[in-house]
Amino acid sequence: MFGKAACGVLLAAVGGAMPAQAAASEPWYVREDFKPVRRIAVQITNDLDQFRRATPVTITPAQIPELAGMHELTVTLVDPKGQPRPVPTKEQLAQMGPHGIRQETNGRQLDLQMDDLDKDGVWDELFFQLDLKPRETRTVYLYLGFHQRGWNPHGAAATIGSYSRHMVPFWETGNVGWKLWFPDSADVYGKRKNILIAPQILSNNWDGYAVSYVDPAYGSDIMSVDDSFGGGGIGLFETPGSDIVSRPRFSPTADAAERWNTNQLTDTRYAFEVIVNGPLRSMVRIKTMNWNTGKGRYALEQVYTAYAHHNYATAKVKFDQWQPVGKGVEFAAGIRKKEGETLGLRSRGVVVTTAPEAIRNPDDTDSTQNALRVAYAGSALVVKDSYGARHVSVPQQQGNELFRFPVRADGRYEYMIAAGWSEGEVLKTAAEFRDYVVGVAKEYNSPARLKGYVVETRQ
Repeated sequence: MFGKAACGVLLAAVGGAMPAQAAASEPWYVREDFKPVRRIAVQITNDLDQFRRATPVTITPAQIPELAGMHELTVTLVDPKGQPRPVPTKEQLAQMGPHGIRQETNGRQLDLQMDDLDKDGVWDELFFQLDLKPRETRTVYLYLGFHQRGWNPHGAAATIGSYSRHMVPFWETGNVGWKLWFPDSADVYGKRKNILIAPQILSNNWDGYAVSYVDPAYGSDIMSVDDSFGGGGIGLFETPGSDIVSRPRFSPTADAAERWNTNQLTDTRYAFEVIVNGPLRSMVRIKTMNWNTGKGRYALEQVYTAYAHHNYATAKVKFDQWQPVGKGVEFAAGIRKKEGETLGLRSRGVVVTTAPEAIRNPDDTDSTQNALRVAYAGSALVVKDSYGARHVSVPQQQGNELFRFPVRADGRYEYMIAAGWSEGEVLKTAAEFRDYVVGVAKEYNSPARLKGYVVETRQ
């Protein structure tokens, strides 16, 4: 139903939860050559009693049908309370070129991305990040109309490279990164400065433990995976009453001494794909196929997502083949327990493990690289409360912290991994890392949500 506001704006009150007059009260964003006449006022709500920093916000075309099929150059996200950009200097204009953002009025353009997750040529999710006060409902605007201004500095990246002669996917934020040297369990990489380093490391084949010699800001690998779950891995509890875990690269035909699946035709095989490469989130898809545990046959797909400004990544798992021989099989997600743990946490849906560490490349048998001694390195694992997953500590394969997930009819599971270290720009103590994980775990269980929206047309 359309109504006419006194300010000369036609309002289409859709979404049902947002007062139309409240939306119309905000002046319209203008930026030199961009003077839009259509916008969507969007209300995002924080249901938690805690501040959320750079919290993820995801909107689908089903939630706001007016956005369906729109090109990304026709949607501009604006914070009406944000500080407008001033007139750029001649030096700034020379550097930014014709696509830089010029002088703004009535708000500030924010970064967003419209991601085609299924690769059919049509975007599936509109993604951005917001700071939200406790219990705050905040209004931002999606302005509709074509323009080409707005460089997007990347705070997250994903890539796949030939790294020491085999293909390795890498996904990262400016603070930490993860890579699959072993295709089922993640290595963790810590940075000293907020910087993206995957393209340099993989294209130059730099040793993750030695790259600090190139530039100390690049940081170092901070996780020895070996046969453990590392910074995040998956498996199956196939025997009821037992905590022994079946894992893809430890199938009956795998080379136990080398800890690899050595035949792609007869053993588990893997495929990697970059889905999204920033600027605010980056995704890689990991396909695990032809997995024969001796007690069943399985195939699955994982999507790991790294988020700008954060120390965590999320994983969504979907089984395409689930053929256990027996009953009671449960999904497993885990991390390696830190040796000599000095600060840890095991609570509902959250595991944190930290310890001081002398970080050394486990393959450096000649000790050509000095150990990097740090005050702490930490990992964490989070699952949603609604999953009813049960925590277990498993001594198998060097000691790991896992969650057992009850079987789900749709074959879909989710979990979060996080990492930090004392050498980084943020979370410099183990206690800070623990508290950060507790906070983002609450956000993971209660995402920021779309409360309502209003479509407006300026006369």
